[in-house]
Amino acid sequence: MAIRPIPGWTWGAAITAGLLASSGLVPPGTGAAPAPPVGAGPGAMGMPMGMRPADQRFIVMMIPHHDGAIAMADLALTRARRPEIQALAQRIKASQSEENAQMRRWYRQWYGADVPAWTLGGPGSGMGMAGPMGMGMGMGMGMGGAMPGLATSLEALKAAPDFDRAFIEQMIPHHRMGVMMASHAQWNSLHPELRSLQAAMVRVQSQEIAQMEQWYRQWYGS
Repeated sequence: MAIRPIPGWTWGAAITAGLLASSGLVPPGTGAAPAPPVGAGPGAMGMPMGMRPADQRFIVMMIPHHDGAIAMADLALTRARRPEIQALAQRIKASQSEENAQMRRWYRQWYGADVPAWTLGGPGSGMGMAGPMGMGMGMGMGMGGAMPGLATSLEALKAAPDFDRAFIEQMIPHHRMGVMMASHAQWNSLHPELRSLQAAMVRVQSQEIAQMEQWYRQWYGS
């Protein structure tokens, strides 16, 4: 099946793949910087992202990634023609909003601070990316800014002549990136409750990918 993202979107996959490696969300033995012990607390906030606890890195990266899917789902609730897309968008918004809320609660409990309003490109990140974002396809909506190209991508999605098709072409690669992030993070996660959430993300988003691929073949014949 050939699914083509809206032009201007595909750069996110390459950026995020690079950030996965440089931020430490990679399998053991691949050269990632060792993480400090859990409980490093807010003092770790001044460290480069790759030196922070693995679970802290994952939460800081996944929340803006979820925010991107929620932004797309919000758009689908008003623009999608097919009830199947609207229902999927509602599920994505509900599940990922709850996951973000849970990750924020854990972050305060484990690290004694709120999730920062910047991600990989923020102060002390060491990532060399300007601006409050830095998550590629994460899209960082509502986090105090956005990566270049985000507004253009959402506007292109909003203006797409066949919104439902464009939504699937955007959400499948976005979900695939989320599955990769959550899968890789399980290798280094130290909190069993976060590992369980990561496993649920992989399972649910993989099921949603399969459903969207089925719809795409059914509706568009490819």
